[in-house]
Amino acid sequence: MLELKGVGKTVEGSVHIAPASMTLVPGSLNVLLGPTLSGKTTLLRLMAGLDRPTTGEVWFEGANVTGVPVQKRGVAMVYQQFVNYPAMTVFENIASPLRVAGVAKDEIARRVEKAADLLKLTPYLSRTPLTLSGGQQQRTALARAIVKGSKLVLLDEPLANLDYKLREELRAELPKLFAATGAILVYATTEPTEALLLGGHTATLSEGRVTQFGPTLDVFKRPLDLITARTFADPPLNTIAATKTGGRFLVAGMSVPAPDLPDGDYILGIRPHHVSLDGDGPPIPATVTVTEITGSESYIHLEVAGSPWVMLTQGVQDLESRAKVTLRIDLKHLIIFSSSGEALAA
Repeated sequence: MLELKGVGKTVEGSVHIAPASMTLVPGSLNVLLGPTLSGKTTLLRLMAGLDRPTTGEVWFEGANVTGVPVQKRGVAMVYQQFVNYPAMTVFENIASPLRVAGVAKDEIARRVEKAADLLKLTPYLSRTPLTLSGGQQQRTALARAIVKGSKLVLLDEPLANLDYKLREELRAELPKLFAATGAILVYATTEPTEALLLGGHTATLSEGRVTQFGPTLDVFKRPLDLITARTFADPPLNTIAATKTGGRFLVAGMSVPAPDLPDGDYILGIRPHHVSLDGDGPPIPATVTVTEITGSESYIHLEVAGSPWVMLTQGVQDLESRAKVTLRIDLKHLIIFSSSGEALAA
């Protein structure tokens, strides 16, 4: 078990990680989700022991390891920018932590071959990393982490340099592989979609602060605040100001049903795939700004009461810029925030 107890990091008066507390259990997959510079890598380094926290303690397997260096923790870590030994073959790169640990030769061969097969590296075991593509070099670094057998595996956007098909395969295989060993897997990503595909638990980060931590679907469906909802949204969450009077929200010049909340000002949030051009929801006038067609889907960028919105639709929707449209929103999926950004009801 890995426990962060009020762990924070300040550098020259600048808060890199606000004090955070989390408990990660053996065999679990844990995603750190946030944009670039949100603090994901800093938090990983604190977990690993590469950096020492300014406040709080790190506990691992029942012991306080706050001041213990990374070399004595048995941690495996893989960055987006891979690191390999250029003079060694791919086989020796993967085998290196096993040789250091004194593992028997036959066992080393078995574990290296298994990891190489998983990561499609078998044809390259006798080559050196500099003769490989960037994706193959990244897979070599991942294979080394797999064979190490660490109880804590930290992956910092490890699949970003891989092709789409291999990313999809590894997203499915890596969690199962590490879970079978009882390892704690921590996976940092900037992509909300990747967090949903991986499942497990997710911690959302924004400007060095952990805003929420829990089962991934719970965090996605029930964000505690507007910052978390925006962090866990791709395309961006649509928001608009609303005023509740009686049993109705006044929004964009329209009146829509409201739940039992005090009268006052609110912020309404709706995800792009819950916005459509037809349906039974209340009508919202909008103006098309840009249409992006990906083939299977279309992203319609809109202006709604002065706010930028995105609608995600299936198939091809070729709408002209400045076209006037009427949107329908699915009220069952409306996320309601106070004027200060606290989630109130959905």
